[in-house]
Amino acid sequence: MTLPPCYQPPPDENTDEPEDPSRREFLIGSAAAVIVAPILAGAAETAVKAEPENAVNVTLKVNGKTRTLKLDPRTTLLDALREQLDLTGTKKGCDQGACGACTVMIDGRRMNSCLTLAVMHDGKEITTIEGMGSESALHPLQAAFIRNDGFQCGYCTPGQICSAIALIREGHTKSDEEIREWMSGNICRCGAYTNIVAAIKEAARASV
Repeated sequence: MTLPPCYQPPPDENTDEPEDPSRREFLIGSAAAVIVAPILAGAAETAVKAEPENAVNVTLKVNGKTRTLKLDPRTTLLDALREQLDLTGTKKGCDQGACGACTVMIDGRRMNSCLTLAVMHDGKEITTIEGMGSESALHPLQAAFIRNDGFQCGYCTPGQICSAIALIREGHTKSDEEIREWMSGNICRCGAYTNIVAAIKEAARASV
């Protein structure tokens, strides 16, 4: 009697019968993919980092240090900071100037770095969150954010702090309503607005 397929005994592993050709081809193809993928990835990375044909020299004074870069003229200041200078504290959020996560200070004025080109700021003083303080000596506003629990996920916090420091210097801290209005370009998707306002008010009082 012939058993149904589901009751057939497993094949003898010691048999000399050749492997199923389709299985063998699959294994060979998988091994080739594992070997070739890193090579292709490395080639792609090299291609991305290759200097563009129309590159221009741009000198950026970032956090007190002067750096000269060769950039495509279309490179945004945000991409230059993150990709070329490895200053990843400045966040890429909407990339449309709507969320404020990429806020930096340029010659003391706050600006969305995703909406401006690096070549436009040749020689200007640029301050990012990395230039606001250190782990051992926090900026007063950074300390105020911690004390007032002014963040949750923290993604928007660098832009919030850069914008708030400029706001305090501008003198727009006369009321909660004024702070909210002048900070409206910085979105906190976690909804920590009440605590952010409290942190700004505390830092503003300390700076008077």
